[in-house]
Order: sequence, then structure tokens, then C-alpha cells
Amino acid sequence: MKNSILNIAAVIVLVFSANFVQANTIKTATTSIEIADSSQLQSVYDAYFTVKDALIKSDAKLTSAKATDLLTAISAIKMDKLKSNEHTVWMKVVKKLTADAKSISTSTDIKKQRETFKSLSKNTYDLIKVSKSDVAVYKQYCPMADADWLSKEKAVKNPYYGSSMLTCGNVVETIK
Repeated sequence: MKNSILNIAAVIVLVFSANFVQANTIKTATTSIEIADSSQLQSVYDAYFTVKDALIKSDAKLTSAKATDLLTAISAIKMDKLKSNEHTVWMKVVKKLTADAKSISTSTDIKKQRETFKSLSKNTYDLIKVSKSDVAVYKQYCPMADADWLSKEKAVKNPYYGSSMLTCGNVVETIK
């Protein structure tokens, strides 16, 4: 009788232990999937910021190379892994994001790159508004170019004029 009770107790402990391990495994897997989903669009945002930084330097060749990296990030997005609201906006902006990134990547004219960057910024803004970035993002505006851009820094560094008007503009929105 005593052995039967000990055996039953041992089985109960094993069952609860197995369920606990299984629950933690599922929780870890779910957390990993959520991290992967949010970082998917983050790679697009990070590539966008490198294009902006190259425009600030007024380096058409570097801007072209960074836009190629952006194209790679855009094409790596797995739409079925996006959240519903992100997917909806992604479907609206993906063709334009791709076209703008391609246009910037194939151009060596800094003026044309900057003009296309206006559209790229608008569509990236639409996407970042629904998905949120890992860090605060600042929407900034240049009245001279009549255009917005996104930045991870609050300090204004104007991609539309580079060093000739580096600090022209202001923060119009903080996205968190």
C-alpha cells in the first residue's frame, strides 16, 4: 500500500513537472516569435535611417549603396509574420517603398535621391506609425524642402540640404 501511494505521488510529480516544462517551452517559443515579428520591420527602419544618414553627408554613392541595403531589407519581409494592422499598411506601401528604394539605389544624382526620399519617408512614416520602432522615432520637417523625414535622434540633421542647411527643420512628432 505504501509503495502504491509513493508510485502515485511520483507519477503526479512527473506529470506536473512535464506540464510545467511544456508550458515554459511554449512561452519561450511564443516570445521568440514575437521578437522576430517586431524585428522584421525594424530591419527596414534601420536601413531607412542609413539612407537618411548618407543623404545628410550629401554622398550620392553611399546613398545609393544604402538604398540597395534597404531594398534587401524590404524583400526579406515575410508578410505572413506581420501583425494584422502592420500587414494592412505594408500592403499599401510596399510597392512604393520598393520603387523609391530602387530609384534611389540606381541614381547618382543627389538631388533626385533627395526628391525620392520625400516619398520614401512618407511611406516609412505610415508603416512605423502602426508598428512602432524599438526606440523613439522623431518625425522632423523642413519648411525649405516642404518635406518630412524620420530620425532616431531629436537633434535635427536635415537630409534634404546636408551641410548647407544641416539644422534647418524641427521635430513635429515623437513616435513611441
